[in-house]
Order: sequence, then structure tokens, then C-alpha cells
Amino acid sequence: MSVTTLTDDNFEQEVLQSDVPVLVDFYATWCGPCKALSPVVEKLAEEYSGKLKVGKLNIDEDTGTPSNYSVRAVPTLLFFNGGEVVDTVVGFKAEGDLRGRIDKILE
Repeated sequence: MSVTTLTDDNFEQEVLQSDVPVLVDFYATWCGPCKALSPVVEKLAEEYSGKLKVGKLNIDEDTGTPSNYSVRAVPTLLFFNGGEVVDTVVGFKAEGDLRGRIDKILE
């Protein structure tokens, strides 16, 4: 599977030290919009494989990282490049919108 499971323990290595941009999906198992967004995130992970790392972090299992990035609602997508947040999406967004944001980061 091309989506990385992120935790507080592996976040720095997987995201902040990544050689490629990273899309982090902060989600919760009880969140309806998160469930709707999940197949879109997985599709984008496959489509951009090698150019973009995609990870998911469960906010109920790992609370430190969401707190560090002021994640207040789910789903929240943070786009990292060079260890810095370069874009943020809160709530469900269409696949085309997300693809446009990814393409902009990869330019």
C-alpha cells in the first residue's frame, strides 16, 4: 500500500526529513468526511507515487502531532515540503482541488 501510517513516533523521520513533499491526512475513525476522503487520498498516493509521500495519522491514537500543528478539525490535510507546512486543507475537498494543490507544490 502506498499510504504510510504515521504516528507521533515516526512523524519526524517520515514527514519532516522526507526527500519528497508529503501530504498528511489527519483523520479519526468516527469521522464521516474522513471516510469519504480516504479513497481519494489513497488514489492520489498511487498516482503520485515516487513524487509525493502520503501519510495518514489517527488523531485519537496519536495526539501530540495534531496538537503541535493546531489540528482542530478532521479531516485536515497538511502539505509539507522541506519539513515545512506549505498548504492546509480543512474538511472534505474534491479530488481535482487536491490534485491542483499537489501539482503546485511539485512544480
